[in-house]
Amino acid sequence: MRHLLGFLTCSLFIISILNSQAPKKSSPADIYHSIEKLNFLGSALYIAAHPDDENTRLISYFSNHLNARTGYLSLTRGDGGQNLIGPELRELLGVLRTQELLAARRIDGGEQFFTRANDFGYSKQPSETLEIWNKEAILGDVVRTIRTFKPDVIINRFDHRTPGSTHGHHTSSALLSVEAFDLANDPKAYPNQLGSTTTWQPQRLFFNTSWWFYGSQEKFKEADKSNLLSMDVGVYYPMLGMSNNEIASLASSQHLCQGFGRISARGTEEEYIELLKGDLPEDRNNVFEGIDTSWSRIEGGKAIGDILYEVEKNFNFKNPSVHLPALLNAYQLLQKTNDEHWKTLKTKELTDIITAISGLYIEATTQMAYANPGESITIELEALNRSNIKVALKSIFINDQEISSQSTALENNQDFKMETSLSIPEDTNFTSPYWIMEKGTLGTYTVTDNKLIGKPETPKAFTVKFNLDFDGVIVPVSRPVVYKYAKPEKGELYQPFEIVPEATASFSDKVLIFADANARQIPVTIKAHKNNISGTVELKHGKGWQVDAVSQPFTIVKKGDEQTVYFTVTPPASENESYISPVIKLSGKEITKELVSIAYDHIPTQTVLLPAEVKIVRLNIQKAGENIGYIMGAGDEVPTSLEQIGYKVQLIDPTTISTESLAKYDAVVLGIRAYNVVNDLKFKQRFILDYAKNGGTVIVQYNTASRWADQFENIAPYELVISNDRVTNENSEVEIIATDNALVNFPNKINPDDFKGWVQERGLYFPNKWSSEFTPILEMHDDNEEASKGSLLIAPYGKGHYIYTGLSFFRELPVGVPGAYKLFSNMLSVGKEKIESNTKIKG
Repeated sequence: MRHLLGFLTCSLFIISILNSQAPKKSSPADIYHSIEKLNFLGSALYIAAHPDDENTRLISYFSNHLNARTGYLSLTRGDGGQNLIGPELRELLGVLRTQELLAARRIDGGEQFFTRANDFGYSKQPSETLEIWNKEAILGDVVRTIRTFKPDVIINRFDHRTPGSTHGHHTSSALLSVEAFDLANDPKAYPNQLGSTTTWQPQRLFFNTSWWFYGSQEKFKEADKSNLLSMDVGVYYPMLGMSNNEIASLASSQHLCQGFGRISARGTEEEYIELLKGDLPEDRNNVFEGIDTSWSRIEGGKAIGDILYEVEKNFNFKNPSVHLPALLNAYQLLQKTNDEHWKTLKTKELTDIITAISGLYIEATTQMAYANPGESITIELEALNRSNIKVALKSIFINDQEISSQSTALENNQDFKMETSLSIPEDTNFTSPYWIMEKGTLGTYTVTDNKLIGKPETPKAFTVKFNLDFDGVIVPVSRPVVYKYAKPEKGELYQPFEIVPEATASFSDKVLIFADANARQIPVTIKAHKNNISGTVELKHGKGWQVDAVSQPFTIVKKGDEQTVYFTVTPPASENESYISPVIKLSGKEITKELVSIAYDHIPTQTVLLPAEVKIVRLNIQKAGENIGYIMGAGDEVPTSLEQIGYKVQLIDPTTISTESLAKYDAVVLGIRAYNVVNDLKFKQRFILDYAKNGGTVIVQYNTASRWADQFENIAPYELVISNDRVTNENSEVEIIATDNALVNFPNKINPDDFKGWVQERGLYFPNKWSSEFTPILEMHDDNEEASKGSLLIAPYGKGHYIYTGLSFFRELPVGVPGAYKLFSNMLSVGKEKIESNTKIKG
């Protein structure tokens, strides 16, 4: 019987991952595990810097083995990383990675929190990180999370005592945690928070250490462990049919955009945590020793515990509903306690258990994916009692509005369904991630509503409350309004119901490069989110730019359809950078937003509203050559950027690479991390090098150090050793050290001004050793570091050239950095200066 329960639990567990918006369906094993967690009144908070920094083994162990309320505070949303599964970068990547974290927490049982810190890219020192983040603000967010979550123990992922040894964000997360540990209980610290929360003193602070922090397993084996606690996180959960490490592997595999999908692990595995603050437990395997985690912890809790411990001890797996009277008794007693923190938490847990053991299926759905403020929609309500328990639906509210006060008995397996109309108020906020609704700084998001700080996502606009009457005991059950639909190839599906404007506008490109003074037609696409709309759209533009028409009319009949209008834009004669943005005028409103949808199978569909704008750049740029072959690596927008300045770019399927297929190109470019992620290149490397040898130009963008060593003797024709060297300050001084080289002279003269306006970083994974055939072109460094010459290297090879660059063109070109375009054009033009010179002579 228990093996079957484990199988069913595991199956439902996987289904819930894939369809997180659907009502939860609990097996008896799930319910029992929830009761175990209900009867543990202790909490742990894990703190690190980014999505995928968290130790899912420990989070799952605390949540599922110790049954503690477990949270993960990720200081950032991972906005500065790369994306292996799609085009989302920067704030859109932060939205995606937020949802991947939430997907991971649905698996390992944890809760998710954030600060307002923006992942601005790699940082070498915590001093730089904390300055850019605004330490005072982000420290306050950590304090707020501790005061709200009220953890008994805090575990840092990183060591606060080793600045400069790892990512500055990592060390900063630990430094802020150590400081916040004491500040959270100081009423003089961030007193403005105390209107919505209270001071709190955690009992212990730990550092999640391992052999890696000691340099080797041998050194860790010999180290003094008197201050360490250990735990075997490889435990097996018979009720769940899975081991802790299997759950952890599934959780971390949700970080798909970072390439974290991995094979499940099983078996014994020790984790160690080092005490930093608080008293050291005598039992080195019991992190909560000396902390009351029983129901006696709260006023009136002993009587509640007497009831619930008995339910746990004698749980009826065949008919869990027999425990309803006891659970309702405990529910009533819980409402009388004065401990608001635990009352709120345990009331929600107890409500979920009561609903589950009663076999109640409750949902609120609509057949519309989205609606507009002022629009009326139909909401379909369903309540089904699948047991012999006596229960009635006493009343129904949508937000604070009562829509039904007629008590209806819910008979066994007799489905209650009701349709109701909801008029969406005109002042309803649009659906979008709250942290990007206002313009922030490089290091900090702007959040105007303090109640939202720390939350993983924007609260749903509409929630339905079903007041259930269990023979005189009223238990409110809330459900968000969700969009429910079906696809023939996937079956029943759910996704969030969103509030959007009546129309939005977008450009096909985020950057438009004007390589000369000629006018261009710029398409603006208007998308209708309402039937039968008519209006106008105009372009706002900067000084020096001209637009042929004040406005263009549009009419769209059907919601979801699009119409494209065109404006002719003329650039100024000289170099210039500006923005153009559309303004939709519709029904007396002005709309300046673009709607972006992020849709992947492993997360709920996300609706993001961003400012509708495009950067326009008048650039005096020259180029030689025309046809470029591009071998995509981990994914970037460089091909589109090169097309902006007149190149014809063809994406090359790696499996088709041959001497003949490459011969037609003026240059062949390998995208970022191509050798790390494209396995076919190990069979095609000789053709790429032969192409250069025969007179072509090969440009290789950055690859991560050592990750291709098992496939390639070398990715270059000569010795080239890639390191972890990088220059993270995008404003660091750049010196041109090969002033006579064609890379900085033809067809564009490169000077120090061309390195102004770069974003996030100069570059990464620079080689630190190379053969004499290579010529270094540039020299740069971060503060207080030795200069690196490995950012841009060129070597002649046969009749052609080989170029390796760690410069972050994949970041600079898509945002329209003029100097980056000129330098990349020069790389593509290498070897063609003689051809151009001969052409002029013949002419």
